Parts: sequence; structure tokens; C-alpha cells
Amino acid sequence: MIVGIGIDVTQVSRFSEAAARTPGLLHKIFTPAEQDTSMQRMAGRFAAKEAFAKALGAPTGLVWTDVEVRKDDQGKPYFTCTGTVAALVAERGIASIHLSITHDAGIASAVVVCEA
Repeated sequence: MIVGIGIDVTQVSRFSEAAARTPGLLHKIFTPAEQDTSMQRMAGRFAAKEAFAKALGAPTGLVWTDVEVRKDDQGKPYFTCTGTVAALVAERGIASIHLSITHDAGIASAVVVCEA
């Protein structure tokens, strides 16, 4: 059963500008492993985290670095959750989280579906 759906679209240039003018922003949003990539991919990961938060109902108190976007050997993205995010996932009875990320024409977009 689907318990949450989220979508987010992020303009890569706007995200890059915000990162450049806000010291520490990338460290607040991303784990060290997530920062080792291009700004386009980080914008996609940001969109993924935003979409996930929306799928969870946009609760307050979640720590951005308690969810990490990873990819498997075939390149399929997925989340690992710890701390505040893992607690909420367990509370909501979420057993499966589906993630899709895309980048095109200066836009990064992500869709998340949570299933119980």
C-alpha cells in the first residue's frame, strides 16, 4: 500500500548559487559521501531529499544528513536512513522506498514513493 508520494524540481544554477553564497550549506544538507560529485548531481540529491520529505508529510525536525542518497551497482538510486529519518520511516510503517532522479536542461527532478 502506498503511504506517501513526493516530487521535487530543482534548478541546478539556483542551487549552485545558493551553495556558493551560503557557507556550510552543503555540509548541512549532504553527508561527506554525497558531496563527492558534481553540482548537477548534488542538485538531484537535494531534489530527492525534498521529495522524500514531502512523501513523509513534510514533518519538522528531520535532519538532512540522516538520509543519504546512494546508488547500487547498476546505478539505481536509493536512500539509507538513520536517526530522525529512520525513526519516522519506522513510525509510519514504511517497508519500501522507491526513488527516481533525472537531470536535463539545467533542471534536477526526483520522485519518491513510500510503501507500507
